[in-house]
Amino acid sequence: MPILVAMLLHLSTLTIEDLMNHFAMLKFCSTLVVFLATVYFMSRPRNVYLVDFSCYKPHERFMMSKQLMIENMSNIFDEESLMFQKKILERSGLGDKTYIPIHTIPFKYTFSSYLNEAEEEIFGAIDDLLAKTRVKIGDIGIIIVNSSLFNPSPSLSSMIVNHYKLGVNVITYNLGGMGCSAGLISVDLANRLLQVRNSSYRDRGQANTYALIVSAEIVSSAFYIGKQRSRLLPNCLFRMGSSAILLSNRSSDRRFSKYQLMHVVRTHKGADDRAYRCAYIDEDENGKRSVSLSKDLMAVAGEALKTNITTLGPLVLPMSEQLLFFASLIARKVFKTKMKPYIPDFKMAFEHFCIHAGGRAVLDELQKNLDLPEFLMEPSRMTLYRFGNTSSSSIWYNLAYSEAKGRIKKGDRVWQIGFGSGFKCNSVVWCALRVVDAAKEKNPWTDEIQDFPVHRSLLDA
Repeated sequence: MPILVAMLLHLSTLTIEDLMNHFAMLKFCSTLVVFLATVYFMSRPRNVYLVDFSCYKPHERFMMSKQLMIENMSNIFDEESLMFQKKILERSGLGDKTYIPIHTIPFKYTFSSYLNEAEEEIFGAIDDLLAKTRVKIGDIGIIIVNSSLFNPSPSLSSMIVNHYKLGVNVITYNLGGMGCSAGLISVDLANRLLQVRNSSYRDRGQANTYALIVSAEIVSSAFYIGKQRSRLLPNCLFRMGSSAILLSNRSSDRRFSKYQLMHVVRTHKGADDRAYRCAYIDEDENGKRSVSLSKDLMAVAGEALKTNITTLGPLVLPMSEQLLFFASLIARKVFKTKMKPYIPDFKMAFEHFCIHAGGRAVLDELQKNLDLPEFLMEPSRMTLYRFGNTSSSSIWYNLAYSEAKGRIKKGDRVWQIGFGSGFKCNSVVWCALRVVDAAKEKNPWTDEIQDFPVHRSLLDA
């Protein structure tokens, strides 16, 4: 652009006779301008829009209170294991209306029951999304499904292709074993695919298209019947839930979309053995496969968050906050001053925080580390209370809560934070393109949003 401006300023000083005398030079300059403009427009990132999203709300037959869950488990656990789970449930921050995929009592899960759960959650979320956006399923060129624990063959993405009878050119990906942050990893993958401009994608009709991301966790496949306490924790936290989001790289979709993707920052601490094993799937002494959560989990999550925001901060924070953070760093590292690290005020960068509802302890730790008021933690705490830990889809229940409350205004910035095994901390930043009218929204919170937020005493019960 500076070169182009300089050339135009110079040409404006020339007469017709001068232009005729410098025809060859003028032709060269014109060619150069066209070349530079082409390079600029071809190399700049394409805008990616979030057209809309949906969160699956399970049928009431799956709803189970904490007391009823303990009663149903009384025949399959010894007294010590049962009391431990009861204690965890009472302190978990979950309410009495979360959903558990019970097909038989006592809990007896089979491969067919896992598949039934997957179909109900995934198709339910997709059908709702298609109804909201009125986009034809055949117009979707990319499908990404993430599910950490249940990965059948054919894959869950192939299950979608078969169910909706999609065309042979659809591009599918299935992400497994990536934990509760896999939904944001899927956003990053979709963004990279939607940036592609090469001829092979154009030939297949993928250059300007939609990407469908489905986040689902088949929690029945992770239910543990044993005695190890580190493996009993997931029984108390994970619940049914899924989400489907529709992304587009079509400029014409901007006026119909809710949000624009601004930043994606991914942090992977897998090189650290402690981080690598803090959320791990293996077998207990009796050969029962399950998820084991380490006591180091909270410390590892805090370290991963600090690393993540070190990269994210310069992208979103105002210069004043960056200078204060840098000054604090210099004082501690160079001058060895004994002072607490300066925590940047991310409230100056974002209006909404969608933190993975992994558990009450996770939210408490994040609130302390980011110095957030209770109002900004409300969507995450209410998601945990109403739906439990729905794994990678929980951040979308958070955003749906804010929409149902009528809090999303044009220009608002949304920060989604996810944590997952590996250990990973991922951030995605969105900017609202319009006001989201709560009266016109239909999501899992719509029919009961007037009942929230619940009093803090219920969260502490």
